[in-house]
Amino acid sequence: MAKTPKVVAPKAGENPGRIIDIDVASEMSESFLEYAYSVIYSRALPDARDGLKPVQRRILHQMNEMGLRPDKGHVKCARVVGDVMGKLHPHGDGAIYDAMVRMAQSFSMRLPLIDGHGNFGSLDSGPAAMRYTESRLALSAMMMVDESDEDTVNFGSNYDGQILEPQVLPAAFPNLLVNGATGIAVGMATNMAPHNLGEVIAAAKLLMENPKATLKQLMKLVPGPDFPTGGYLVATEGISDAYANGRGSFKVRATTVFEKISSRKQGIIITELPYNIGPEKIVEKIADLVKAKKVQGISDIVDLSDGQSGTKVVVEIKNGYEPAEVLENLYRLTPMEDAFSINAVALVDGKPLTLGLKDLLQVFIDHRIEVVKRRSAFRKAKAQSRLNLVDGLLKAIVDIDKVIKIIRASEDATIAKAGLIKTFKLSDEQVTYILDMPLRRLTKMSKIELESEAKELKATISSLTAILKTEESIKAKVSEELSEIEKKYASPRRTRLVA
Repeated sequence: MAKTPKVVAPKAGENPGRIIDIDVASEMSESFLEYAYSVIYSRALPDARDGLKPVQRRILHQMNEMGLRPDKGHVKCARVVGDVMGKLHPHGDGAIYDAMVRMAQSFSMRLPLIDGHGNFGSLDSGPAAMRYTESRLALSAMMMVDESDEDTVNFGSNYDGQILEPQVLPAAFPNLLVNGATGIAVGMATNMAPHNLGEVIAAAKLLMENPKATLKQLMKLVPGPDFPTGGYLVATEGISDAYANGRGSFKVRATTVFEKISSRKQGIIITELPYNIGPEKIVEKIADLVKAKKVQGISDIVDLSDGQSGTKVVVEIKNGYEPAEVLENLYRLTPMEDAFSINAVALVDGKPLTLGLKDLLQVFIDHRIEVVKRRSAFRKAKAQSRLNLVDGLLKAIVDIDKVIKIIRASEDATIAKAGLIKTFKLSDEQVTYILDMPLRRLTKMSKIELESEAKELKATISSLTAILKTEESIKAKVSEELSEIEKKYASPRRTRLVA
């Protein structure tokens, strides 16, 4: 087998430029496997729990760390990209900005996660440079990042081991199903369609109530994808296949209406196009077909689409031709009817798997149950810690003069601590808190206010204890929170189904 020299970085005390012979086939195999592993797990495939690729997760997390919440002002995207690249994602600013742009596009995401200000592109053109555009987190993004500071998810070291980053986000709604995903890895790819938030939440709640729910029952609630660009789903047989085993194909058709555009001429008005198809592409294709005489009966085509009113392409029909017949030819010969293939590949426990609808919902449910359990335990421990301190303050303010006398008479904090513990039967934590508190604040404390706070803390602890008591109570809490999200963010279906 052929050998090739390899330069190895010298260790301490060794001569620089040490060269050893290695097996080319072995080196290529190992290097390619490392590359493939990196692409699959660190770039191309989303996690089934939060539906995000690493770059998307890092953008949302870093924007939250920067305080770019919906109630704050927009900042330059270049600033966000710089922070994300410098701290979390060392793969180039272009990839980071592309991911940001997609999360801000209402025609790409069913529920955009970034609130963009400026030119974030269209279906036919790219966005402005990052130095011109601005962004902040959208309201929906707060459901992804909220609670990440309450021990709800695991954190790991960033690329240089200096700071920590979340390995998954808490994700309060099924983002992977709602917003879909696309990515090309090594030897595998993923392509997932967006869905309606209300429908997906209804299906998740049903599956929690009845873990044995069938695919047919779930599909009554989620009959098919719901693209942000609308359109019609036709030839829907492939949807059942996609929901059953994670792979399937179906057709999406443009939405059109017939209108009289002048006193003598009829027209076809195109108002919605298949997902990821822009009006310019349609106009060019129809013009080419007319020139090639493959489509008859069209006298003119005008694109009136804009960012405010949406898609509007007017196809003027010649006298003597039936608009319906012309339209059928356009569906057949142009991307006005386009196939969409679902290949639902996502990471589950660090492994790429092809998942059906029920599997995707179950992974999300399991994740949310874990998040709510950890969050409740964190909040309970925090409330118990605070209650302990409040109890100590209540004991101390009964005779505040004596507390002050002991502190002033003590030579140092250790003696003061021992005196307070002995006199008031306080714990070490309670005494430390009292000694760290400014004296004027301690003397102004109200017993009524402290008793009221203690009562609230006990009620909180009781409520959290009830949630943590059984798996069913945690599920009930998850279901309740999903209902609140549905009520606040759900919108009517945009993509209609044709039987």
